[in-house]
Amino acid sequence: MTELTEPDDTPARPAPEWPQPGGQDITDPEVAQAIARLFDLPGLPVGDHETVYNGLHDELLAALNSDPAEPGPAGGEA
Repeated sequence: MTELTEPDDTPARPAPEWPQPGGQDITDPEVAQAIARLFDLPGLPVGDHETVYNGLHDELLAALNSDPAEPGPAGGEA
């Protein structure tokens, strides 16, 4: 016969502290805007994280490949 164990009543371990916006030394506004999306991750379902990371990758790649003398994708200055 298998013994049943009592439910574990210990509190869940707290999640690691997620960094807050600000304090980064990011001078490129396109990169800062892309990175800012990461601060929404803790509130999103895990299934949506891949979409956020893929979008972040695409935005950072576009910022890396853009000419700093040209306006950014939103029509503003880069």
